[in-house]
Amino acid sequence: MLTVKDLILIRNQKTILQVDEFRLNQGDRVAIIGPNGAGKSTFLKTMALLEKPTSGAVFFHEQLVDNSNILSFRRRMAVVFQEPLLLNTTVYNNVAQGLKFRGVSKADINRRVDHWLEKLGITGLSKRTPLHLSGGEAQRVNLARAFVLEPEVIFLDEPFSALDFPTRVDLLEKLGELLTNTATTAVFVTHDFMEIPYLTNNVAVIDGGSVVYRGGVREIMDGSVAVPVVQHLLRPYQKSAIMRDYVGR
Repeated sequence: MLTVKDLILIRNQKTILQVDEFRLNQGDRVAIIGPNGAGKSTFLKTMALLEKPTSGAVFFHEQLVDNSNILSFRRRMAVVFQEPLLLNTTVYNNVAQGLKFRGVSKADINRRVDHWLEKLGITGLSKRTPLHLSGGEAQRVNLARAFVLEPEVIFLDEPFSALDFPTRVDLLEKLGELLTNTATTAVFVTHDFMEIPYLTNNVAVIDGGSVVYRGGVREIMDGSVAVPVVQHLLRPYQKSAIMRDYVGR
């Protein structure tokens, strides 16, 4: 579905990304993890066609992305960020806005918005404004705003990291359910290994702007991946396991 080749992104004479090749197949769910400043969010934005690389190529359905088609390809994608950035209007209008930009008929807008408000459990919030939403409610609106577009691929950049643990788990479970039911291809950036199993076992680790591991999260968690940055990222979870063992004695 989406392929990145010989990708380099340079800012202020510093190389931010250097990825030889990265493939995202139809129906894939890939979690991207890495240390702070590794380039995770920048890589996501590049794949989502929101950031132009210095050199290299992005292919969508085997077509080279260029100035002539980038807008049409971008409309087949959706992005969910950590901050919902909702408009100062009702929940209903926030979810409907993208469809209006695409010229969807009013009847189809009503049908699709109602469907996704119900799916995300926020039908009762349709007339509220962002000021009167909790963090979890705002992110449900953010997810509805993305899924209502019926994207071929959805990119999620640490969407739940600012939420409390029970709310985060609830939304991870809901997101996993939605991705399964819609068969939507997804790229999910996170800083927390514990979020990944809710969505996928497929993980890519980025360090210094390069993909240093692509494979299963189970292999990471059982300690069989001998990549230094992976072992570094895993250390806090190993300490947690030690504490659980201590408390259980």
